[in-house]
Amino acid sequence: EVQLVESGGGLVQPGGSLRLSCAASGFTISSYAMSWVRQAPGEGVEWLSRITSGGTTYYADSVKGRVTISRDNAKNALYLQLNSLKTEDTARYYCTKGEVKGQGTQVTVSS
Repeated sequence: EVQLVESGGGLVQPGGSLRLSCAASGFTISSYAMSWVRQAPGEGVEWLSRITSGGTTYYADSVKGRVTISRDNAKNALYLQLNSLKTEDTARYYCTKGEVKGQGTQVTVSS
């Protein structure tokens, strides 16, 4: 069974940083493209970043230069480093494998 479990969210001040983690089970993440998406209250799902099985990374313009996607094949885990956080980054963040996503982790950016 494919399972994704996100963690690492929290409350952070504007300009701060967080590192989100996604523990995967039931498959090998290095064999698949993986993505991070987010959803703010009352908003639709916004795609943020993708890493292919070959390691090529892609970023949405809204976060380019402020986030870094990476993976640890030995741990079968995906990460999203968030820097220079803004209040508009407040959302629930999910890692995804195709249509499968976890329960998400909440990021709140507030002073």
